[in-house]
Amino acid sequence: MSDDVVSAAKSILSELVAFDTTSRNSNLALVARVEALLTSQGVDCIRIPSPDGNKANLLATIGPADVPGYVLSGHTDVVPVDGQDWSTDPFTLVEKDGRLYGRGTCDMKGYLAACLAQVPAMLAAPLARPIRLAFSYDEEVGCIGVRPMIADLASRPVKQIACFVGEPTSMSVVIGHKGKRSIRTVVTGRASHSALAPSGVNAVQAAARIVARIADMADRFAAQGPRDGLYDVPFSTAHVGALQGGTALNIVPDRAEFLWEVRVVGEDDVDAAVAEITSFAATVLEPAMRAVAPEAKIEFFDISGFPGLDIAPEHEATVLAKRLARRNDHSKVAYGTEAGLFMVHGGIPSVIIGPGDIAQAHKPDEYLDVAQLAEACAFVGRLVEECRA
Repeated sequence: MSDDVVSAAKSILSELVAFDTTSRNSNLALVARVEALLTSQGVDCIRIPSPDGNKANLLATIGPADVPGYVLSGHTDVVPVDGQDWSTDPFTLVEKDGRLYGRGTCDMKGYLAACLAQVPAMLAAPLARPIRLAFSYDEEVGCIGVRPMIADLASRPVKQIACFVGEPTSMSVVIGHKGKRSIRTVVTGRASHSALAPSGVNAVQAAARIVARIADMADRFAAQGPRDGLYDVPFSTAHVGALQGGTALNIVPDRAEFLWEVRVVGEDDVDAAVAEITSFAATVLEPAMRAVAPEAKIEFFDISGFPGLDIAPEHEATVLAKRLARRNDHSKVAYGTEAGLFMVHGGIPSVIIGPGDIAQAHKPDEYLDVAQLAEACAFVGRLVEECRA
């Protein structure tokens, strides 16, 4: 890979890291800078704003827009640095001993920089098939922001051939991640003195019965659920992470709340798993609760969720990714990405491949090896050659 391209990628990465795009903040300043960089080269861009207008996706097309092409996708937001002990300013790129330090270098502004550094090559090619840059917001808080951009792509008459999502995989080809739903459940009962317990509705006990049902589901997944050996945990899982309720032993509690999640392998249906729990609450628990207290109820609120990714090793998108990366191996990962959304909701075959080690993501002194940045630039460069007229 040309030293000039890698140098350009470093320079762009330095600019991107300087924008504090922690998910709680706006990303509009970064979007404006990237948009200016692209439009100054004659690239068509559209913004797809968030409902409140405080953030935006950016979708850019290089090459002919009326034929199928490829999507290079990445998110602009980063996780917080609060409470982390950094050796350097997390929002100033520092190069030391072949590493580029800064928040988001690995996850995943390094990939964005590699894509942007190859735009001149895309324009000079010229391209017979378009390459679209799809930069999103709020991935780190549940893959929220990318959804309207995927809907925009899906609504177009020309469909895309494949999407390469640049999460950190050390430039290995990842063909799957589990689907997930995270849920907050609130149980409302009726308070009473514990000596008159039958006159009340115990919200904690109702919550405990649902928690036990979730635990039973987890046991069933582990004992007899489908297996996928490419995952570290080769079966689906269900987990309760927090449970709160009650104030004193002699008071029947009228409120309880708990947080839970389900993560499933490709053969399981995450929505069906959740429906099993919500149906138990609605058909078994609530009628008995309301017989005593009509105001009693059990409510389920989605926190986040995304479909799993499961693309075949022999799919043409997988084969192309391996050829562009010059690798023959593939794997699946434990963490979730936007790739499942692109494939399931957008109808775009998707593969995860990007620079950096996921072990460095979200940590203090996050870094990206320069060699990994160069590999990402080379990957995009080979895609340019693939699309050349």
